[in-house]
Amino acid sequence: MAARPPPRSCDTFVALPPAAAGGRVVFGKNSDRPRDEVQEVLHCPAAQHPPGAALQCTYIEIEQVPHTHAVVLSRPSWLWGAEMGANEHGVCIGNEAVWGRDEVCDDEALLGMDLVRLGLERADTAEKALTVIVDLLEKYGQGGNCMESHMAFTYHNSFLIADRKEAWVLETSGKYWAAEKVEAGGVRNISNQLSITTKIDRQHPELKEYAKSKGWWDGEKEFDFAATYSYVNTARMTTSRGRYCEGYKLLNKHKGSITSETMMEILRDKESGINMEGGFMTTGSMVSVLPQEPNLPCIHFFTGTPDPARSVFKPFIFVPNVTQLLKTTSPTFGHDDPVKKQPRFQSKPDRRHELYKKHESAAVAMEAMKDKGKEMLQKIQMLEKSKINEMESILQNGCLDTNQVVNLFSQCVEEELKIYSS
Repeated sequence: MAARPPPRSCDTFVALPPAAAGGRVVFGKNSDRPRDEVQEVLHCPAAQHPPGAALQCTYIEIEQVPHTHAVVLSRPSWLWGAEMGANEHGVCIGNEAVWGRDEVCDDEALLGMDLVRLGLERADTAEKALTVIVDLLEKYGQGGNCMESHMAFTYHNSFLIADRKEAWVLETSGKYWAAEKVEAGGVRNISNQLSITTKIDRQHPELKEYAKSKGWWDGEKEFDFAATYSYVNTARMTTSRGRYCEGYKLLNKHKGSITSETMMEILRDKESGINMEGGFMTTGSMVSVLPQEPNLPCIHFFTGTPDPARSVFKPFIFVPNVTQLLKTTSPTFGHDDPVKKQPRFQSKPDRRHELYKKHESAAVAMEAMKDKGKEMLQKIQMLEKSKINEMESILQNGCLDTNQVVNLFSQCVEEELKIYSS
């Protein structure tokens, strides 16, 4: 069994109206991963699959379903699943590494990141995505190395799942799980700890019995999931120092007026540790705006680059025939990929996509030449602001030119690349 690393990686947030402004649900996530890991943004169209088809996930093969929805994903480029993403029906999911009393399984099964993508591909509402994930968890289990390295990095998973109407938190320990529906009009965040306490709206049928069999719960006092399945002091969760608490405070500070820009500001916050620096850092970020009015499009912003404070949140809208996101898609290596060979992870290929390479060079220039760096930063901030205003206009007026939207994300990437090349 691998030694448990210190809890680190990721923060996910949601605000439901009226905590979020304008009758919109606002979702956001920072993906905190090893600093040299490349995160790519890719679009996978909806697809039909023949009866009996199999699906190869990161490590294991599972049964495919007849139809999969179109998805846009931000993912570590070495694996099949995703850290975060959205589908054509306005479902958004982000996951977190969590640890508890139960040992983490090193055996290869479904990664939490595989479950994110599977939930998006197979469900058209947040609660259906939750059901997809827990059913797959029961059937196939979770486990396997979550890092492109011969050193094992394994964990249980928690998920924040949102759609236009509601949001759910799903937290797991092995095959056991608890789910909490986010209170209407409220805010919620998850970090690297179990956070569901006594408000449990759905649960594994043997959740409490298993806890009793392990001696974690006496069957008499009120059942508190986080306190029972982990070592968290749930009485101090929102007052102790730490990213979960800091995220909770930032969401509540802006409650009632949270917009996409507010969420981006939260994700860029370095003082709280939410915009992480160091050996693990924020390698990709996402913000989604999900209008409650079904005739308005959901808008999903992705950076595809590390450090949101020096990145552009670029908008994506689902329409037919979206231009493929070539410049944020990493190269592939087929059967020669070291992830697919046994033993795994014996070498690391260069997985950098074009935007990542240019952003990396620009970051070096920003550090070396302060004036040029400041000018470049101002230009990418202006680009982002112009795209946010453009998206706000679409949401206010309800007018969507699908001929332009097919290139929306790709065109913004081109404009960002020009800034880095100037």
